[in-house]
Amino acid sequence: MAAERVHTTAHHVDVAAPAGVVYGLIADATRWPWYFPPNVHVEQLEFDGRSERLRMWATANGTVRSWTSSRQLFPQDRRITFRQDLPAAPVKSMLGTWIVEELGAQNCKLTLLHDFTVEGDDPAGVAWVEQAVESNSRKELGNLSRIAEQWSRLDELILVFEDSVRVRGGAELVYDFLYQVGQWPERVPHVSRLDVSEDEPGVQVMSMDTTTADGSTHTTESVRVCFPHAGRIVYKQTVTPALMTAHTGEWSVVPDENGVTVTSQHSVVLREENVEAVLGPGATVADARRYVREALGRNSLATLELAKRHAGAAVRML
Repeated sequence: MAAERVHTTAHHVDVAAPAGVVYGLIADATRWPWYFPPNVHVEQLEFDGRSERLRMWATANGTVRSWTSSRQLFPQDRRITFRQDLPAAPVKSMLGTWIVEELGAQNCKLTLLHDFTVEGDDPAGVAWVEQAVESNSRKELGNLSRIAEQWSRLDELILVFEDSVRVRGGAELVYDFLYQVGQWPERVPHVSRLDVSEDEPGVQVMSMDTTTADGSTHTTESVRVCFPHAGRIVYKQTVTPALMTAHTGEWSVVPDENGVTVTSQHSVVLREENVEAVLGPGATVADARRYVREALGRNSLATLELAKRHAGAAVRML
């Protein structure tokens, strides 16, 4: 049988930001879900300062895919090479390069190259991968360009916080409450509707309506990746409210000798251009930070308290 044909793609974008800033955003892959719309979650498995292995979850053509990649970082050349070690079908092999070329003190060119093969060079499989690479690459480069051009204000636009409660009960009961998200409309008052599917164990795709303090309803769509043995559920909203360009989070359940600590962590990238439209004329990014912190924190704490109550009730019944 003849070897599969290597398919090559190249995507470029000019960015009005320093080359070092753009390289830094690409180099820190664990933050890609903040900047790249298709990326759901990235786990860094190994890192020695120059080489790393990553486990990645991302959407492709409307489905959630996961794979493991190895990367080599060349900061002096502002270049990063990658290869998928365990590709997701129909991909047989996938490798590529990120290249950042300085065009001036405040401008650069970003290039993303892909080389891939498909098992048996199946035409349908090739078309599927070509569509996924084309769509995701354009989304990634376009959004990264927009984020990088706000580099001097990213500290203001990125909001990271967490809330925790202590539970005197079993970690398994708490985790089960957070995992069984399909039951939240009956268990969580601020959730009025929730549809969830789990075609692959531990990967949940959900659509949810939540009611805010002013009585309005927000619809969000999310992908959740569940790690039951680690007591973690990570997620990314793939459809966000107007104030956010990205929202990721994590539920963690950590037992100790005295009970369980349950934590809800949020990472948000604010959409500055929508601040006044949502919060009113004259509203600032600082106002948006307070509003988002209060709204997300209130709902998270309410859910954490309900998980605590659920675990306590189950223990009493036993």
